[in-house]
Amino acid sequence: MGLFKRLFGNGAPDGFTGALDEDETVIASAPVQGGGHLVVTSLGLWLPGEEPRRIGWHLVSKVKWEGALRVVEATEASVEGPVVLLEDLPAQRFGLDDPGRVLRAISQRVEGSIRHRERVESPGVWILQRKIPGQDGVVWQARGDAGVALADVREAVSAFAAKLAG
Repeated sequence: MGLFKRLFGNGAPDGFTGALDEDETVIASAPVQGGGHLVVTSLGLWLPGEEPRRIGWHLVSKVKWEGALRVVEATEASVEGPVVLLEDLPAQRFGLDDPGRVLRAISQRVEGSIRHRERVESPGVWILQRKIPGQDGVVWQARGDAGVALADVREAVSAFAAKLAG
């Protein structure tokens, strides 16, 4: 452990029980109404709960302030060639008294993970090249708009995947 961490701690808020990786740096945090903290780190967003868990930046689909912080996490549903197909999980909402610093830090990291983006208007699919935090290299991902079936995402991505391969 580095001298800085021994002297000043890891930057996590008091009461945070998540297990940060050795090279994980806390960027910002905010207490959540009802208990726990949202913790923004170099590797992802820690969500509060009985056992806090981290979402890597490459799996954060959307974040929006709507009187509470609305977070949409993606799950890896399948693969089409070199492209990982994502599906959004139901949105989670976190009440924060002061979202400013946390919201900015989240937005910067989500946008910073994106290296390239393309839009397939019909049926409504985003294709992204993203950096995975804490790893070398990038991953191609595709996510359909709300209501777009995974089969339609797969079809839209197949031409793109062929173009990447060829």
